[in-house]
Amino acid sequence: MATEVRVPTLGESVSEATVATWFKQPGDAVAVDEMLCELETDKVTVEVPSPVSGILDEIVAKEGETVGVNALLAQVAEEGKAGAEEPRPRKTADQDTIVAGGGEESKMVDVMVPALGESVSEATVATWFKKEGEAVAQDEMLCELETDKVSVEVPAPAAGVMGKILVGEGETVAAGSKLAEISAGASAAASAPAPAAKEEAAPAQSEAPRKDVEDAPSAKKAMADAGIGRDQVQGTGRDGRVMKDDVARAVAAASASTTKTSAPAPAPRAAVPADDAAREERVKMTRLRQTIARRLKDAQNTAAMLTTYNEVDMKAIMDLRNEYKGVFEKKHGVKLGFMSFFVKACCHALAEVPEVNAEIDGTDVVYKNYVHMGVAVGTPQGLVVPVVRDADQMGFAAIEKKIAELGARARDGKLSMAEMQGGSFTISNGGVYGSLMSSPILNPPQSGILGMHKIQERPMVVGGQIVIRPMMYLALSYDHRVVDGKGAVTFLVRVKEALEDPRRLLMDL
Repeated sequence: MATEVRVPTLGESVSEATVATWFKQPGDAVAVDEMLCELETDKVTVEVPSPVSGILDEIVAKEGETVGVNALLAQVAEEGKAGAEEPRPRKTADQDTIVAGGGEESKMVDVMVPALGESVSEATVATWFKKEGEAVAQDEMLCELETDKVSVEVPAPAAGVMGKILVGEGETVAAGSKLAEISAGASAAASAPAPAAKEEAAPAQSEAPRKDVEDAPSAKKAMADAGIGRDQVQGTGRDGRVMKDDVARAVAAASASTTKTSAPAPAPRAAVPADDAAREERVKMTRLRQTIARRLKDAQNTAAMLTTYNEVDMKAIMDLRNEYKGVFEKKHGVKLGFMSFFVKACCHALAEVPEVNAEIDGTDVVYKNYVHMGVAVGTPQGLVVPVVRDADQMGFAAIEKKIAELGARARDGKLSMAEMQGGSFTISNGGVYGSLMSSPILNPPQSGILGMHKIQERPMVVGGQIVIRPMMYLALSYDHRVVDGKGAVTFLVRVKEALEDPRRLLMDL
């Protein structure tokens, strides 16, 4: 008996979708809730799980076809009851036993994309650390995935030999999809010949361009409506297939280029001298870098961003730190830095000026009765902002420990999605790179970000006398839609006062 797999409800006002990718083929074993295929609509991507365990018996709607709600996609037969016309045995990839060349028994184990975090549905395969035919140990890192926010390492689920790699570097994969197979229990010597044969055949295959890639029907219609040719659109679907979103991007790019009439058009790339072109290097932006670029530009386009400045005399903090840093480290096992003072000072100021800790949600202003402090960290992959949750409830030692832990995890690319979500205010320290003054960009949807800068000795007038003081410029960028100028200036003054006289933090002044 076969169980039908049908198109699920696609959402309000959405009546059809395009079959983008089949993760399983007829004859493959499937588990209940295992992803069978992915559908694309005008608004979202929808994954279709298997309703039962068994064998994928028939695919009715092929990749690239448009299907309506409740249309039949495929049929799944219970194990042992598949159609008799398919004599080949069905084997579950993670259970069936095979015999390696040396007579040893092994079983195929699937390598799947792990959970990528809340609101993250896909990732890009950045690097494969293993090749087909190489031996792997259990929990050894096989590949690294890049999402919009973090890098995710995929460990080997079992020891054995790397089998077929299904997704190459640079390709996009959905959460829960299959990346590769491992021949568990096999030895590299027994399994190496097959990958070698594949490698020899690869050049011949790559020489012949693919001619059977069928663009999504919705994309064809969109190209016809927009009056643009296939050569004007860069396909991002499987095997270069053009999807509807690709057409929308191409139309938007063409529209933007035609509106730039106020200034002379830049010289085309072809005009670059040959000797200069030979010394250039073109590198595709990582997903993280693309997300950083998009979010920062969105912040500029959306928020009414304004920056106010002040300066702080760091002598009191430096004296206090020098006096107690040895005792502090001995007791708490962590060094006393400047960040804990700034976090405490900001928490103190946010309590007095709560709108700096708020955000806009539609026509509402959401005031946060807590402080989840984002601390911007520069990494080799780009800027990330891990969050110290409930920083207003933490002491100096707890803050220093948490910042040190998050900073190390950020630089190693080990941050989880949860550790970078939910921040209500951010501190960015450009001073570690030597910045004397800058205007930080908001981290949306937050309404405020404090920029720290380089500590520099300058002549200051104190008590009618000119003295040399270690000074730092502070910058508060804020969303003027939520925060008035008075509130922003008051916030920055309170931070300055708390830093110049840390006793105020202890006395809540």
